[in-house]
Amino acid sequence: MFRAPGGERKAKALQQSKKPPATTVERLALVRARIARAARDAERSPQEVTLVCVSKSFAAQDVTPVICAGERVFGENRVQEALEKWPPLKSSHPGLELHLIGPLQSNKAHDAVAFFDVIETVDREKIAKALASEIQRTARHPRLYVQVNTGAEPQKAGVLPQEADSFIASCRKTFGLEISGLMCIPPLDDQASPHFALLNQIAARNGILALSMGMSADFELAIQLGATHVRIGSAIFGER
Repeated sequence: MFRAPGGERKAKALQQSKKPPATTVERLALVRARIARAARDAERSPQEVTLVCVSKSFAAQDVTPVICAGERVFGENRVQEALEKWPPLKSSHPGLELHLIGPLQSNKAHDAVAFFDVIETVDREKIAKALASEIQRTARHPRLYVQVNTGAEPQKAGVLPQEADSFIASCRKTFGLEISGLMCIPPLDDQASPHFALLNQIAARNGILALSMGMSADFELAIQLGATHVRIGSAIFGER
């Protein structure tokens, strides 16, 4: 088949341009572009959506390029892992914000309050009581999100949807906690949109503005349905 001069090089360049991003920074750039596009498609400003880079199980050297590329908000699942990994990074890079996005045990409340800026997994009265005690004792006030188990999955943490209103009220009135956000993780095999819509409804009737929902596979849909924070790990850092 006849190919015009230079056509082979152009075809090769086009083929290469379709290859998936190879580096963490390239994947981050693609995620940023997708967030911005999803926000604009939903007639929202991209500035309304905060990217929480989920760095759990990745070493400091894996996270550093993302910090150097300008990201400042990161999510960790385990208190102990964060305590081991992040102090040198925070010392070298001022202004970082850490979110606890994994289940919290009451005996870790002291460390969680001391170290994290946002705790996204408040889900039972025992945790609320422990956090209230630490916040009063230390006068440190991380932002608190209630985790809602929108799929009522028995193996998953989170308050049940039908109990969310009363739990939020108890956090506020009984324990004096300021609840500023909600978080959910839809069931893996479910359509995510009903779960995101449900979380949005619970937030609206409780005067809550922050919605942490959407991960690598569904964050664009979450943005369409009101997410203010999207938690993205593998789409940035690759598979664990």
